[in-house]
Amino acid sequence: MRVLFAALASVGHTYPLIPLALAARAAGHEVHFAVGEGVHAPLAANGLRPFRPADSFYEIYAEDLEPELARLEPDLVVHEWGVPGAAVAARKAGIPGIWHGFGRMFPDGIGLESPAKAVPGRPHVDICPPSLQDKGFLAAEDRIELRPVPYSEPGPSPTVDGPLVYLTLGTAFGTADLLTTVIKGLATLDAYVVVATGRVRVDELGDLPHNVTARPWVSQADLVPRAAVVVHHGGSGTTLGALAAGVPQLVLPQGADQFANAEAIVGVGAGLRLLADELGADAVAEHVRTLSARHDHRDAARAVAEEIARMPSPDEVARRLPDYAQRP
Repeated sequence: MRVLFAALASVGHTYPLIPLALAARAAGHEVHFAVGEGVHAPLAANGLRPFRPADSFYEIYAEDLEPELARLEPDLVVHEWGVPGAAVAARKAGIPGIWHGFGRMFPDGIGLESPAKAVPGRPHVDICPPSLQDKGFLAAEDRIELRPVPYSEPGPSPTVDGPLVYLTLGTAFGTADLLTTVIKGLATLDAYVVVATGRVRVDELGDLPHNVTARPWVSQADLVPRAAVVVHHGGSGTTLGALAAGVPQLVLPQGADQFANAEAIVGVGAGLRLLADELGADAVAEHVRTLSARHDHRDAARAVAEEIARMPSPDEVARRLPDYAQRP
């Protein structure tokens, strides 16, 4: 069977699809990946045949993918929530398709079109544990549960002797001022702090305290399970990665779906949040101390980790893909 995956050309939208794409290839299916060139390197390194459809660099519109569908003639299209154009093109071509989520169903008004409205009636690969998923989405949609498996490119993973706090503000929302404020608070803790700076250059942070190490990129999948607390922006990938590892979180939402993710984390007790008008170095330090000292947050995070571990693996879901290729 030939399977075509399609996603927005960003880490947050492409990486969640990689585990299922790898499992589909391991199951003997021919896998191709339609996405902008910004994320081709990790896909190519894993043998997932990435290509840029038409003139798309980030988004994919229906007209971008239509000639590629005619060329490849896939049996199934797995279209990520951020590319409704891929779903439209597959429907027009009469090719079965399924949505693939990147986390919790996002709220209206963040700049993405609701997949349930764009092309309704198609199943959703849902990597969000039900305890955190939007209740309306749970009730209304045909879901294919899939365990979220963190994926990150290889990178430095510092050796740490003692408690570790991991800080990231992702690849789209971080600023030098915000990172500097958060680092100032974390540096007062009796812990080693590892910072993934993303789009912010390390030299923009100035001189770092002795217990802080900053890198443009770290192997987050390797680092998060070793952390006592993860401090982050509320992106779906980091949120689910920390949950899968059973690590409490301090969420500092900046935009997009991050506020809804932060609310869900607080709702299940797996972490705390600081909004923009509450955020300062002292508040960051106080909240991380609370997360480190109280067992209820860690217990809640571990309960969600156990829930995630019970979800079907990518290999299990990949074995079911031919069933969805038979659907009209």
